[in-house]
Amino acid sequence: MGIVDIPIFSMLRARMEWHQERQRVLAENVANADTPNYRPLDLAPPNFQQALTTPSVTLARDNPNHIAADGGNDGFSTQNEPHYEVRPGGNAVNHEDEMMRVASNQMDFDAVANLYSRSLALIKLAAGGG
Repeated sequence: MGIVDIPIFSMLRARMEWHQERQRVLAENVANADTPNYRPLDLAPPNFQQALTTPSVTLARDNPNHIAADGGNDGFSTQNEPHYEVRPGGNAVNHEDEMMRVASNQMDFDAVANLYSRSLALIKLAAGGG
Protein backbone atom coordinates (compact mmCIF):
# COMPACT_ATOMS: atom_id res chain seq x y z
CA MET A 1 0.00 0.00 0.00
CA GLY A 2 1.44 3.32 -1.07
CA ILE A 3 1.15 6.55 0.88
CA VAL A 4 -1.37 7.87 -1.65
CA ASP A 5 -3.67 4.95 -0.76
CA ILE A 6 -3.85 5.81 2.95
CA PRO A 7 -7.27 7.45 3.51
CA ILE A 8 -6.08 10.11 5.97
CA PHE A 9 -3.50 11.40 3.48
CA SER A 10 -6.01 11.56 0.64
CA MET A 11 -8.47 13.41 2.89
CA LEU A 12 -5.78 15.88 3.99
CA ARG A 13 -4.75 16.46 0.37
CA ALA A 14 -8.38 17.02 -0.61
CA ARG A 15 -8.79 19.48 2.26
CA MET A 16 -5.66 21.43 1.23
CA GLU A 17 -6.91 21.58 -2.37
CA TRP A 18 -10.28 22.83 -1.10
CA HIS A 19 -8.57 25.59 0.92
CA GLN A 20 -6.56 26.63 -2.15
CA GLU A 21 -9.70 26.86 -4.26
CA ARG A 22 -11.54 28.73 -1.49
CA GLN A 23 -8.69 31.24 -1.30
CA ARG A 24 -9.13 31.88 -5.04
CA VAL A 25 -12.89 32.41 -4.63
CA LEU A 26 -12.41 34.76 -1.66
CA ALA A 27 -9.80 36.73 -3.62
CA GLU A 28 -12.34 37.13 -6.44
CA ASN A 29 -14.84 38.49 -3.92
CA VAL A 30 -12.35 41.13 -2.78
CA ALA A 31 -11.38 41.94 -6.38
CA ASN A 32 -15.04 42.51 -7.28
CA ALA A 33 -15.79 44.71 -4.27
CA ASP A 34 -16.68 47.63 -6.56
CA THR A 35 -18.51 45.63 -9.24
CA PRO A 36 -22.19 46.58 -9.37
CA ASN A 37 -24.66 43.85 -8.37
CA TYR A 38 -21.86 41.43 -7.40
CA ARG A 39 -22.68 38.93 -4.65
CA PRO A 40 -19.83 37.27 -2.72
CA LEU A 41 -19.34 33.56 -3.24
CA ASP A 42 -18.00 30.83 -1.00
CA LEU A 43 -17.35 27.11 -1.29
CA ALA A 44 -19.26 24.41 0.53
CA PRO A 45 -16.89 22.46 2.78
CA PRO A 46 -15.92 18.96 1.62
CA ASN A 47 -17.91 16.10 3.11
CA PHE A 48 -15.79 13.31 4.57
CA GLN A 49 -18.69 11.53 6.30
CA GLN A 50 -18.50 8.44 4.07
CA ALA A 51 -14.78 8.02 4.66
CA LEU A 52 -15.26 8.48 8.39
CA THR A 53 -18.24 6.15 8.80
CA THR A 54 -17.20 3.29 6.51
CA PRO A 55 -15.29 1.28 9.10
CA SER A 56 -17.58 0.71 12.05
CA VAL A 57 -15.57 1.30 15.21
CA THR A 58 -17.17 1.02 18.62
CA LEU A 59 -15.75 1.47 22.07
CA ALA A 60 -15.47 -1.63 24.21
CA ARG A 61 -16.77 -1.41 27.78
CA ASP A 62 -15.06 -4.21 29.62
CA ASN A 63 -15.59 -2.58 33.01
CA PRO A 64 -18.95 -1.36 34.37
CA ASN A 65 -17.24 1.86 35.54
CA HIS A 66 -16.45 2.92 31.96
CA ILE A 67 -18.52 5.79 30.63
CA ALA A 68 -20.77 4.94 27.68
CA ALA A 69 -20.33 6.84 24.41
CA ASP A 70 -23.07 9.37 23.69
CA GLY A 71 -23.02 9.06 19.91
CA GLY A 72 -20.76 12.04 19.27
CA ASN A 73 -23.24 14.88 19.80
CA ASP A 74 -21.17 17.85 20.90
CA GLY A 75 -24.13 20.23 21.27
CA PHE A 76 -23.03 22.60 18.49
CA SER A 77 -25.18 23.54 15.55
CA THR A 78 -24.43 25.40 12.37
CA GLN A 79 -26.28 28.32 10.89
CA ASN A 80 -26.13 29.22 7.25
CA GLU A 81 -27.86 32.57 7.32
CA PRO A 82 -26.47 35.05 4.82
CA HIS A 83 -26.44 38.55 6.27
CA TYR A 84 -25.13 40.68 3.45
CA GLU A 85 -25.15 44.42 3.52
CA VAL A 86 -26.06 45.54 0.03
CA ARG A 87 -24.80 48.95 -1.06
CA PRO A 88 -26.79 51.25 -3.34
CA GLY A 89 -24.91 49.90 -6.37
CA GLY A 90 -26.16 46.40 -5.55
CA ASN A 91 -22.77 45.12 -4.40
CA ALA A 92 -22.84 42.92 -1.29
CA VAL A 93 -19.11 42.47 -0.64
CA ASN A 94 -18.07 43.48 2.87
CA HIS A 95 -14.29 43.90 3.11
CA GLU A 96 -14.13 43.08 6.80
CA ASP A 97 -16.08 39.83 6.40
CA GLU A 98 -14.04 38.76 3.39
CA MET A 99 -10.72 39.47 5.10
CA MET A 100 -11.86 37.48 8.15
CA ARG A 101 -12.72 34.56 5.85
CA VAL A 102 -9.34 34.86 4.12
CA ALA A 103 -7.47 34.85 7.44
CA SER A 104 -9.52 31.93 8.76
CA ASN A 105 -8.96 29.98 5.55
CA GLN A 106 -5.21 30.61 5.76
CA MET A 107 -5.04 29.39 9.37
CA ASP A 108 -7.04 26.27 8.50
CA PHE A 109 -4.79 25.55 5.52
CA ASP A 110 -1.69 25.95 7.69
CA ALA A 111 -3.13 23.53 10.26
CA VAL A 112 -3.93 20.90 7.62
CA ALA A 113 -0.53 21.29 5.95
CA ASN A 114 1.19 20.95 9.34
CA LEU A 115 -0.81 17.81 10.14
CA TYR A 116 0.04 16.37 6.72
CA SER A 117 3.78 16.99 7.11
CA ARG A 118 3.82 15.59 10.66
CA SER A 119 1.94 12.49 9.52
CA LEU A 120 4.49 11.96 6.75
CA ALA A 121 7.29 12.36 9.29
CA LEU A 122 5.68 9.70 11.51
CA ILE A 123 5.41 7.30 8.57
CA LYS A 124 9.05 7.97 7.73
CA LEU A 125 10.08 7.36 11.33
CA ALA A 126 8.06 4.13 11.49
CA ALA A 127 9.68 2.94 8.27
CA GLY A 128 13.10 3.47 9.83
CA GLY A 129 14.02 6.49 7.78
CA GLY A 130 15.07 8.57 10.76
